[in-house]
Amino acid sequence: MDAAPHHHGYIRRKDDYLKRLRRIEGQARGLQRMVEEEQYCIDILTQVAAMTSALQSFSLGLLEEHMNHCVVDAARAGDAEAREKVAEAMAAITRLVKS
Repeated sequence: MDAAPHHHGYIRRKDDYLKRLRRIEGQARGLQRMVEEEQYCIDILTQVAAMTSALQSFSLGLLEEHMNHCVVDAARAGDAEAREKVAEAMAAITRLVKS
């Protein structure tokens, strides 16, 4: 960890991100309830798709914050740090695309 305090790009919207995660958590609980109540498969799958979409939207927002804050700051700092942050972002994008 850095010696100096480092603020992540999403920190300005931390409360918004936490609200979104709580909604996603509620969706997960709803899915559990649907299975417990033996709801129709297609209805459950529809809710899975909604939760997946919410997670993807959350991820893309966080990625955008990372690109606009961490990657831009690294680009200002210099070539080696910029390349490292771009590689890190590309690895994250690859993981998101594969999921």
